[in-house]
Amino acid sequence: MNERFNWKEFLKALAVIGLPVAFQSLLTTTGSMLDTVMIASMGEKTVGAVGLCAQFSSLMFSCYWGFAGGGMLFMAQYWGAEDEDGMERSFGMMWTFMMAIALIFCGLAVFAPEFVMRIYTDKVNIQKIGVPYLRIVGFSYPLTVMSMASANMLRSASRVKIPLYASILSVITNIVLNWLLIFGHWGFPKMGVQGAAIATVAAGFVDFVFTYILARVNGFMPLFRIKKHFTWDRAHAKEYVLKCLPIIANELLIGVSNFIIMFILGRQSEEAIAAIAVFATIEGVFTGFFSGFTNAASVLVGNKVGAGELDTAYERGWRLIYICGAGMLILSLIFSAIRTPVLSVLGLSGESLHIGTGMVAIFCVVIVIRMCNWLMNDTYRSAGDATTGTVLEIVFMYVLVLPFMALFAFTFKLPFLVIFAWRYIDEPIRGVLMQIHMYSGKWIRPVTEEGLAALPAFREKHHIRVKEKKA
Repeated sequence: MNERFNWKEFLKALAVIGLPVAFQSLLTTTGSMLDTVMIASMGEKTVGAVGLCAQFSSLMFSCYWGFAGGGMLFMAQYWGAEDEDGMERSFGMMWTFMMAIALIFCGLAVFAPEFVMRIYTDKVNIQKIGVPYLRIVGFSYPLTVMSMASANMLRSASRVKIPLYASILSVITNIVLNWLLIFGHWGFPKMGVQGAAIATVAAGFVDFVFTYILARVNGFMPLFRIKKHFTWDRAHAKEYVLKCLPIIANELLIGVSNFIIMFILGRQSEEAIAAIAVFATIEGVFTGFFSGFTNAASVLVGNKVGAGELDTAYERGWRLIYICGAGMLILSLIFSAIRTPVLSVLGLSGESLHIGTGMVAIFCVVIVIRMCNWLMNDTYRSAGDATTGTVLEIVFMYVLVLPFMALFAFTFKLPFLVIFAWRYIDEPIRGVLMQIHMYSGKWIRPVTEEGLAALPAFREKHHIRVKEKKA
């Protein structure tokens, strides 16, 4: 007998988990937007330089997010199964791999910023502005990892308010120090982009410190059992890496593809580079709001899979897609209507404003499909299927998107907006394929004993046929 889906419980859980995360991400991106407004007074070249430095940070994010996503998969399911030891062990593995990557990027930013800037643009004036900023901001990378890893653990346990409050303090720190150090108010030295970089490092420190302070005050002890974080052995690491490998490959290859995209776009005009930097901030607002849905999906679905409540996980999964799509459609329509004045406030004018307006218009058309694809992929991962979304995204990116973008830019020299629009050409195709997989139910693949015990009955009920690997 089929039980009625509990909409009240579902929406309440979505609000409790999703809204604080969305608000936290919106705070962060709003802080970045205010950074851009402040830096915009120093000219479009400065905006472009700082924007390219942000792309280097995004590449680092792509390199370690596979480990973070894998950690969320394990921690959410272990928490659902009430297995704190498994959760703490998974946190330790996630933290170790993420920190190793952050330290590599920190070294490149601090000791070889000229090399990094030459990769991202051939414009010497922009390189000169970006080098001192990157040399300082690189120190924030390990702090970012420490904050993000602990926030992932807290979210997996539905303790979403702790990272939210820490983020509020971090954003306030960033905004105040930006105002003081960029412009030299209240007797502070006028440091320009270097002041903005110092503010970023300070904000990262505040985020990390207060996350741990608030976790301690609220009695969330799994974050502090450091010895248990490192009780994992080679067998645990192998299981973790094998399960995470598709996610790691996905994020790493997507990071490389974004790097190639920025290499292509960074060879366009200086006006286009300024528009790209401002657009990246706006894109962050959308993804920041949307990250609440993805985190909610990981927790709401992952917890139920780990606890062996597979039917509830399945029902939650596809309902999240429609809620997300409706929310993103409303947001994109509103922003499309006000895009020109917003871009003007963010420092664009003339040709750069024309380019930026076109970029936002294109983005608003594809954002609903893009975000639904992202949510489905995160839902699959939290349920144990880290392969399907990865294969689809990577194949289309490297076969359809990147070759033609390079061809359009360097061989046919097509207009910038045509090249930019092709970046999203794969989204509708993947959207159809991802939906088919969502309704198949094959993405539910538990890692806990409770989930594995419930799997045969779930597959029989939904007539799911999966080829099992031979031992």
